[in-house]
This record gives sequence, structure tokens and C-alpha cells, in this order.
Amino acid sequence: MDSTLPVDAQKSALKKIIDDVARNIGINKKFHAWMGFLTLLLFVCLYAYYIQLRDGLGVAGIRDYVSWGMYIANFVFFVASSLIGMLITAVLGLSGVKWITPVARIAEIIAIGFAAVAGLVIVSDMGRPERLVYVFIYGRIQSPILWDVTVVTTYVLISLILLYLPLIPDLKILSRNPMLPKWLQKTYELLSINWKGTNEQYQLLHKAIKIMSVLIVPVALAIHTVTSWLFASTSRVGWDSTIFGPYFVTGAFVAGTAFLIIAMYFFRKNYKLHDYLTDFHFDKLGKLLVLVSLVYLYFNINEFLVPAYKLKAHDAVHLKALFSGHHAPMFWSVQLFGLLIPIVLMLFKKFRKPLPLMLISLFVVIGSWFKRYLIVVPTQEHPFLPIQNVPENFKLYQPTLIETAITVASFVLVLMIITVLSKAFPIITIWETAHEKGIHEPEKLSIDKAE
Repeated sequence: MDSTLPVDAQKSALKKIIDDVARNIGINKKFHAWMGFLTLLLFVCLYAYYIQLRDGLGVAGIRDYVSWGMYIANFVFFVASSLIGMLITAVLGLSGVKWITPVARIAEIIAIGFAAVAGLVIVSDMGRPERLVYVFIYGRIQSPILWDVTVVTTYVLISLILLYLPLIPDLKILSRNPMLPKWLQKTYELLSINWKGTNEQYQLLHKAIKIMSVLIVPVALAIHTVTSWLFASTSRVGWDSTIFGPYFVTGAFVAGTAFLIIAMYFFRKNYKLHDYLTDFHFDKLGKLLVLVSLVYLYFNINEFLVPAYKLKAHDAVHLKALFSGHHAPMFWSVQLFGLLIPIVLMLFKKFRKPLPLMLISLFVVIGSWFKRYLIVVPTQEHPFLPIQNVPENFKLYQPTLIETAITVASFVLVLMIITVLSKAFPIITIWETAHEKGIHEPEKLSIDKAE
């Protein structure tokens, strides 16, 4: 849009942006119904966790041999999905990509939701969760588990800062909006920390955002690289790989981008944000998903081709279980419906429209979760020593209803966090959108409008 818009035109354009964003803030009947459903589901799942605490981990499918089941697969998936914040805000933002403006805040909210709950997923895998504090008191620097706890915590803190910093001008703009209740206006005024919208403040804000965007890149790469080292630092077949770090990171970009597309679709539809989350943005994210999926496909081929070519004795047992054995249906379904077919479909523009792209992304997300399951479980079913003189249910892992319910609880918590943040704060950045439309001082114009 023309950067020299008349003042009246600027006010009119700003009013539309503020009205479109502000009408989605706050609590309504749909919010009560949705949160009520999630709360009820959460209590059911928490009861399952109570049973696990009372009776022990034996109520889950994990046993002496497969000691990491759905819980750890879920943890890896959550850490992976949280990297979308870094990919959008830092990598694309620092590269000067402009189209990310309306999707950046959604990406950060998703990142915070998944990263914050990832730690709780680990707790669900502990038979004695009260001993978690020992990780901090007696943790050894040589332990990848301590590295994981450290980088996850750091990533959550930086993501919170990256969510808050660009919110400051928006909070000031909305602090005098009559559409919002008085208590929320006062809260926004307090959180805007005396923002005036001066050039000096904007320069300082841009500098702070850039610094945090630079800092989050190594932290985000570390969070999933360290997670991969929990596996790769062992000698077990299927995990003994030198490429697990980049393999996990590229897979994280696939899962995170797909989840962002799904979230965008529902925000666009339910919040009526068609003017901001346009077909253009879905097309761009579809192309991004194709790119990261192709890179991930390369690592998948490499991960299986090399051991298949050498075919050591233990590798042969593991690969046979994946390719033609017990896990073959899941393995080929993940590769076909979660990676190969989505890549082919998204090469065509008509499949990068909002609805078809959302459905494709749904398959990618489901495939990404089961991919983590295939990384975690099959390897443990093939130890170096023979499995003998043990009950039949020790030989093959089978998730239980209790275990599934506790896993569902983690997804419920993520949805609750995303829902609360999206109703408490504007999910479309007002000031950046305003600047792109040629509105120079949105803070002052919004104050004039309120007065």
C-alpha cells in the first residue's frame, strides 16, 4: 500500500485492523464450551495419571526392554513442533522475509505451548516424579539429560521474550480500545511499560527483537540436537548414527510447519482473519513445507540406505522389522502418507490452497508423531542379548489405555495454552501490519480514535 496515505485513510485502515483483531480477544460462549470440553478431557486423563502414580509404570506398556514408549516418542514430537517459532521468527525473520508478519505470533504461541509441555511429558515417564529435582541438584554435566533440561528451559524463556517484545506496541494500541473490558485495558496499559511509539523506542525494540532472534537459533538447534544425542550417544542399533542431530532438526521443521498451517487455518476460519491469513500465506507456507520435507526425505533415505547397504547382523534384524516385519504397516504408512505423497501433492498450486493444504498438513503431523514412535520403540525390541525367560508381553511393546490417556493429556495442555494465549493477546501483530499498510504512528492514531 502507498506509504503516503492521508491521515483520514490511515485512521480508517487502522480502525479496521484493530476491530478485526480486538473482536477475537476475550471470553465468549465458544471459549467456555471449548475450554470446558478440554478441561473435562484433561481431568479424565489426569485420573489415568493418578492410576499410574498409585500402581506404578506397570500400567503402561513400557517394560524392562522397551522402557521408552509413547511418552518419549511424544516428548521428541513436542520438542520438534516447538522449533517452528525459531524457523519463522528467527531464520525467516532475520532473512528479511516480509510475508511472515501475520503468522509469526501464531508460530511463537505454538512454540511456547509445545516447549512448555515437553517437560511435563518427561515427568509422565518417571516412576518417581518427585525425584525430578535431583536432576538439578545432582545433575552431571556429562549427562545429555541435564543438557536437555537446560536447553528446553532456555528455549521456553527466549520464546516468551520473543512473544512479548513485539506485543508491546499492540498492547499500547489496545489499552484504550472501547471494545475491550476496563480490566483488560488496564492490564494492557501495565504490560506496555510506558510505550509511546517514538522512533527511539522502535529502534530499541527492533534491536532487542533482532538480538533475541539471533540467540534463539543456537538454542533451538541445541534443543533438538541434544534430544537426538539422548539416542545417538548409545550403541543401540537404529540409534547409533552420526546424523541424528540434523536428522531430528529437519524433521522438527516439517512437524512444526505442518502444525502452523493447521493452526492458521482454524484461526483464519474461526477468528475471521481472511484479510490477514490469505491464500498467499498458505501458498508460501506450502512451499516452505515442501522444502523442509525434501531435506527430511534426504535424511530418511540416508538413515536407512547406509545400514541396509552394509547390513550388519543386528542392523538386518532391525531393518527387517521396519520394512517387512511387525512395524512395516506403520513404517510404510508414515513414509507414504506422511512424507512422499504430501510432497508430490504440494508441488501443485491447487493443493497449496487453505483447505487442501490443511488436510495435507494433518497427515504430515500424524505421520510425524508416528515417525517418532518408530524411532523410539523398534530399536528397544531388538537388544544385543537374547530375550528369554520373560513374560510374552515383554517381547513386543503394546501401548495401554492408561498410557494413551496420559499422552492425550499433553496434547490437551498444549491446546489449552494456545487457546488462552490467542484469546488473551492479539494473534495478528497490529503495529507491523499497520506499518506495512503505510500507517506511520498507529499508537497516536489509536489514541485519537479512542478519544
